[in-house]
Amino acid sequence: MLPPFSWTAAATQWQFAPIVTAFTALIAAAYLWGVLRIRWRHPRRPWPLYRTIPFFLGLLVIILATQSGIGTYDDTLFWDHMTQHLMLIMVAPPLLVAGQPVTLLLHASRNPVHSMVKKFIRSRPITAITWPGFGVLAYIAAVVGTHLTSFYNLVLEHDAIHDAEHVIYLFAGYLYFLPLLGREPVKWKVSYPLRLFLLFIAMPVDAFTGVVLGSYRADPFVPMEPRLWGPSAVEDLHEGGAVMWIGGAAIMFVVIMVTFFQWTKETRPSASMGWLELARRASMADKFAEANVAGAASAQPPESAAGGGAANADLDEDEDQLAAYNAYLARINAHGGGEPGSAPS
Repeated sequence: MLPPFSWTAAATQWQFAPIVTAFTALIAAAYLWGVLRIRWRHPRRPWPLYRTIPFFLGLLVIILATQSGIGTYDDTLFWDHMTQHLMLIMVAPPLLVAGQPVTLLLHASRNPVHSMVKKFIRSRPITAITWPGFGVLAYIAAVVGTHLTSFYNLVLEHDAIHDAEHVIYLFAGYLYFLPLLGREPVKWKVSYPLRLFLLFIAMPVDAFTGVVLGSYRADPFVPMEPRLWGPSAVEDLHEGGAVMWIGGAAIMFVVIMVTFFQWTKETRPSASMGWLELARRASMADKFAEANVAGAASAQPPESAAGGGAANADLDEDEDQLAAYNAYLARINAHGGGEPGSAPS
């Protein structure tokens, strides 16, 4: 019987899972090989750390969820079990997606491996499972199907099914976040408004699952491992529902805010995503037009008022924008000091 749960116990009560250890070690070695190979082949353009660090953090989350105290107590405390699930379906997958392992493989490999990988990711099966709608359905099915059905009883009774559940969470989470957060060379390019919408969808799913679990008056599942400490079975079930509801919403809120921040920084007008950039350009275009109209009525040549051909100026050039805005302010001053276009008194 495990000792009463505490964060000290969670940090010391580790269990060894050889399959998980071998899997993560193999993936980490392959990723590191790709990073070093790119650094050797292109020393001036190495693989960025902001891709490498999230990927290894994702692997670390998998280790912590399955082998640390979180994994040790997952058959004893239901709320701990739910914490493990959130780590595997909502924390580790986005970090792995941010690491862009497929892009790394394409950059690090040569033919025939390079061509085989490109052909594989463009195949119909991969195109189908990376469709954003499929990822949403996989996420909903994984969350609802493993918590609100009798499948959970099988998980508690059979270790193999419990391990398979972990794989399902990682797989469903990765497919869900891949087209929404990733930049891998898959077919689907999702606009930022649609990304935010599909991310918002997960919040009511997590909330619904948590509310249902918190509404049970008796434990509907097979009893977990015996213990003489901690909350009762029903209280533990309710705490697990709260973890799913509140914890899931908190994690998704962070993901949504990161996505929203990326949207505000998007500067590709062809992608129809950078709404702040487009709004800025529209505003500056209005300022250019007003400056040109006012300049045409004055004795000063229009070219000098806008820094030389402001009507055709490149809105992406900061100096042109500043010159046009200054000209606009000068016209306002001239209008306030006398007739429009006249020199200020």
